[in-house]
Amino acid sequence: MTPFPRRVLACVLFAFLSPVLADAEGASLLDDWQDVWLFRFLLNVLGYATIIVPGYLLIGYFKRANYLETGRGLCFPVIKACVFGSDSKSGLLDEVSVAPRSDSESSSSSWQAFKLIFCAAGLQASYLTWGVLQERVMTRSYGAGPAEEEGGERFKDSQFLVFMNRILALTVAGLWCVLFKQPRHGAPMYKYSFASLSNILSSWCQYEALKYISFPTQVLAKASKVIPVMLMGKIVSRKSYEYWEYLTAALISAGVSMFLLTSSTHKHLSTVTTFSGVVILGGYIMFDSFTSNWQDNLFKYKMSSVQMMFGVNLFSCLFTVGSLLEQGAFFDSVGFMLRHSEFAFHAVLLSVCSACGQLFIFYTISQFGAAVFTIIMTLRQAMAILLSCFLYGHAVSVVGGLGVAVVFLALFLRVYARSRIKKASKRAASAPVQKV
Repeated sequence: MTPFPRRVLACVLFAFLSPVLADAEGASLLDDWQDVWLFRFLLNVLGYATIIVPGYLLIGYFKRANYLETGRGLCFPVIKACVFGSDSKSGLLDEVSVAPRSDSESSSSSWQAFKLIFCAAGLQASYLTWGVLQERVMTRSYGAGPAEEEGGERFKDSQFLVFMNRILALTVAGLWCVLFKQPRHGAPMYKYSFASLSNILSSWCQYEALKYISFPTQVLAKASKVIPVMLMGKIVSRKSYEYWEYLTAALISAGVSMFLLTSSTHKHLSTVTTFSGVVILGGYIMFDSFTSNWQDNLFKYKMSSVQMMFGVNLFSCLFTVGSLLEQGAFFDSVGFMLRHSEFAFHAVLLSVCSACGQLFIFYTISQFGAAVFTIIMTLRQAMAILLSCFLYGHAVSVVGGLGVAVVFLALFLRVYARSRIKKASKRAASAPVQKV
């Protein structure tokens, strides 16, 4: 039975959207509104607004009242850290982040090779397992024997999976910050909430899209994020790009088009479903692009990656658990876990893989740099497509497979060109200046 808060929100949303929306069979949305992704998205956003709006008003009040200068009491340290930030000691950053890299440079080549294999294996194991479980949870039934058999029950609330991932990531980051010394920085805590909101929305879109498109399609769409990023940079920031960047973007676009136009499965023949999947993937790319850009701005406060992980996941847990409780979906999802122990195991393992994957990302970049990390993750995406097709029977035509190869060839070309340009600029910077 639908909880009362969710009924109220559903009726309000339906009053606005029912004239323009219908499901694939043309039936009324009110009969089965919870299966329409746009309703769930708007319900989640309304839940987040009940936390964001009061917080925004409080922050504005504290700043207008000059609380930093006049405030007193037990809450003053918390308000100061959350709204105004603390004094920054950027010098500690070098002590934390540079030391591991210098250790790696002085170690033996065999030890370096071992660490590279360890990082590659950890990233592949974490994210390949995460991808397989993600598709299993969102596209298959529980409690019905074979996954395709009638009578099973499917888990539908993507937001609960986002909450599970974030609560474990928050725990891991918190323990890491306690056990290892972190730099002191001056970023106000509330600024993490912007990246947190876009992060949970992009994660929700990532889970939700699997109801409408295949996992290989989603992976290719994520790999082609470079195209909208370049377009946005050209239009908004007036950035200029090299010829090889345009060439690789065109190759990625051609490869994705070859795959999407020639590879389809019997589950996704509806044009309504296909359009929904494209819209959700577009939302994922937009929210994910904002997250990375906002985090780049936050790193100017000289924080560590684990501190960023902790701050973003702290607000993500607050947003998601608040929205789930307001909708009554939290206890529904817990009830689903109690009814299906297999789902509970999958959800926990999904969260463990996500948290461990984030730690492997930070460690790999600190030890070997972004170029090596990008190569490993590009290989992971290719292997994820092959693994998904093998386990879940996705049909890929010869032309579609060629499109996949073109996409990853273009990604490798981008990594190679960037590494060559960086090496050339380093040599030019270190070359002695000849005096006339």
